[in-house]
Amino acid sequence: MTTTKRVTLAQRPSGLPDDSTWATEEVDLPAPADGEFLVKIDHISLDPAMRGWLNDVRSYLPPVQIGEVMRASGTGTVVESNHPDFAAGDAVTGTLGVTEYAISNGDGVQKIDTSLVGPATWLGALGMPGLTAYHGLHEVGEMKEGDIVVISAAAGAVGSVAGQLAKAKGCTVIGIAGGAEKCAWLKEIGFDEAIDYKSENVLKRLREVAPKGVDIYFDNVGGDILDAALANLRRGARVIICGAVSTYNDEKLAPGPKRYMSLLVFRAKMQGFLVFDYPEKDAAAIADMSELISSGKLVARETVVEGGVEKFGETLLGLFEGRNTGKLVLKVA
Repeated sequence: MTTTKRVTLAQRPSGLPDDSTWATEEVDLPAPADGEFLVKIDHISLDPAMRGWLNDVRSYLPPVQIGEVMRASGTGTVVESNHPDFAAGDAVTGTLGVTEYAISNGDGVQKIDTSLVGPATWLGALGMPGLTAYHGLHEVGEMKEGDIVVISAAAGAVGSVAGQLAKAKGCTVIGIAGGAEKCAWLKEIGFDEAIDYKSENVLKRLREVAPKGVDIYFDNVGGDILDAALANLRRGARVIICGAVSTYNDEKLAPGPKRYMSLLVFRAKMQGFLVFDYPEKDAAAIADMSELISSGKLVARETVVEGGVEKFGETLLGLFEGRNTGKLVLKVA
């Protein structure tokens, strides 16, 4: 029997989650049954989508229920197995939850090669954020060489990978991020331009750096920045709706886009998507991005916070306060 500490949903938050949102409990896990294995978690992924999973509304995944272990992707090592496809010592990643140990039957869990990159990168550039960037650009954005690509939240887990993928494809890439330090980093990793939404007028700056308009806008934030991008489209533009982190903690529905008629004027399209939409393309995408990492054309960056699972709630708030550059990960001590 294994004792594990885990974080459960104590009550649904209104606005930003706080200490009252979470409960930390210690429980004993039974030995793995036939077809199951036990994983010791070493890294837990922090993602903006987690905020949406706390709301009791219909969505692409059912909400986390009161008393349930908080849903989260993670990496770890198999320590005991009664599953034919997983052996003790295997490094794995999957939706394992905010917990020190987890029992799995293998659904949604895959083995990973940590000799290629560290576990945290399997939650970032080679995990859900990297696949989100890859599929968004290729499948929804129909990216091609020469496109002018604008990305919001460009210094985050998805945005930083998306920008580098677009640059590797031969596109002109403009990133929108918060703060001079993040904008400087974007230039370091190959972005052609970086707009600081905290100190610059995004609408005006987009017209200056992309006077001919934008072919692809990869939206991670919604709100006023989405409107600024819609005002600067090019004929045939593709607007990729990946997220709207600026609105996730709003207690009332945010106003819709004011400049949506640009879609008509410029014969553009705006489409939402989920990373889960293209499972048959995941392996090829990971292989492609692995090669880019090996060649130095894709820099995988993680902000790693060390601590126990009880530090999850505090670490999650960092996403909404802009504390991370690249992927935010909790390393379980």
